[in-house]
Amino acid sequence: MKQRSNLACMARLITLVGPLTGIMILAIALGVLGFIAATLIPVLGGMGILSVLHASHTLPLIFLTAALCALLRGVFRYGEQTCNHYIAFKLLAILRHKVFAALRRLAPAKLDGRDKGDLISVITSDIELLEVFYAHTISPAAIALVMSLITAAFLAWFHWAYGVLALAAYATVGILLPILASRRSGDTGNRMRQKAGQLSAFVLDSLRGLDETIQYHGQEQRLADLEGRTADLSHAQRDMSRITGTNTALTHTVIWVYDLALLALSLALLELGQVDFGGVLIPLITLMSSFGPVVALANLGATLQSTFAAARRVLDILDESPVVEDVSGRDVTHFDGAACENLTFSYGGETILDGLTLDFPKGKVVGIVGRSGSGKSTLLKLLMRFWDRQGGDVTLSRRDVRDINTADLRTMEGYMTQDTYLFHDSILNNLLLARPEATREEVEQACQKASIHDFILTLPQGYDTPVGELGDTLSGGERQRLGLARAFLHDAPFLLLDEPTSNLDSLNEAEILRSLHRERQARTVILVSHRRSTMGIADVVHSVEHGRVS
Repeated sequence: MKQRSNLACMARLITLVGPLTGIMILAIALGVLGFIAATLIPVLGGMGILSVLHASHTLPLIFLTAALCALLRGVFRYGEQTCNHYIAFKLLAILRHKVFAALRRLAPAKLDGRDKGDLISVITSDIELLEVFYAHTISPAAIALVMSLITAAFLAWFHWAYGVLALAAYATVGILLPILASRRSGDTGNRMRQKAGQLSAFVLDSLRGLDETIQYHGQEQRLADLEGRTADLSHAQRDMSRITGTNTALTHTVIWVYDLALLALSLALLELGQVDFGGVLIPLITLMSSFGPVVALANLGATLQSTFAAARRVLDILDESPVVEDVSGRDVTHFDGAACENLTFSYGGETILDGLTLDFPKGKVVGIVGRSGSGKSTLLKLLMRFWDRQGGDVTLSRRDVRDINTADLRTMEGYMTQDTYLFHDSILNNLLLARPEATREEVEQACQKASIHDFILTLPQGYDTPVGELGDTLSGGERQRLGLARAFLHDAPFLLLDEPTSNLDSLNEAEILRSLHRERQARTVILVSHRRSTMGIADVVHSVEHGRVS
């Protein structure tokens, strides 16, 4: 996917604010009023000095006004920050929803082999970084623009040259310096986000492979790799911090230069008689106290590089096109057998299936055997339409799978993979994933068919027993039987089983095969297995080698 410019990222992120425009306008208004109140406090102090010098009786009123401004400054600031953070966290929630929806749309084809640790980094830290943009960039930029115009107009009221100088100062601090900081940072922000994603992926991989690392004495090497990746990330963060520090120092230097320039200009105008002492004191105090809004922008120059780098990673997921588009709005399909004819599929330039023709009649058990890599699992994924074939036909009920509603496909097909994934939840909730509305009795019946019910009853909490992360409190065979119970609970008329008994002993395999034999009249079953013993219940067995029926 092509690299997005910072401007393109900013424009795209701003479009998401649409539903919250009213609150954003309120935040800007409160921010402007807050900065006006803050700027007035020192200005009123200057007016107090002039009041004393001129022996005026307005000093008490000036002090009361200054106190009121201080109070209002707090109220307006609180209101602005409340609005900004409401917008930020509301939009972060919307973005997370959009990202999860995009991941569901991309799965499983586009996520197959994708680094899960990097995805976790995008979903968590990258999205979280966008809070800087929504809470501390959009309204501050608008506030800085409005305040700059108001302050410049106020200074121009004393003398037009003051207004010109003020506009030049605000443009330098609020526009030029952030652009320079952005250019100095280059791709540092991108590197930092990439390094953070790689570190997250490495840590997740290390935790999952902890047993193997200990078994083969790989702790030292793994730790060294972890320290190396941490050091790489630290270097990128240090580079970003150095750029940020340099930018801050430069910003304050430029502000003092413009303050001195205004002082010199005002003294020259005083010497020429074009302004009085008040025309020197008040403009100088006003300019010195008015840089707050533009300084906030200047400080974002380098920080936003990390934000835009995170935004690119998030937007890339949102904009990525799925391999297979979901289908909806077609006539409802009811299962009446399946078939593939002259089926061809390639992945990564390698031909997996080549002219494969098979028939899966309703109510039959069809066995498929073959060596690893022969295309057996790929065939099941094409029947599920996880991928689209490049040639030939894949049909269910004599309809092309590409013309069947995706929801109908998921209802008609029950798919059990070689590796059963269990969520960090109870056994019951893991099973109900297949059919959330199922009754307890239906769940137990499915477990009895999978020969796992009696085992579950021996557990301390029965069906409410937590299975641990990735189901690591259970054996491989127990996880596989729970996966099969899920498939039975789904109760689909077309059951696709990929090595359903590979982790089972002969006794449990016989129990499950008997269950499948009893269910054969109610459904069509594709049984993929290396075991010849598993094929005893099949009505017909096909051997697939090198993507073809042999």
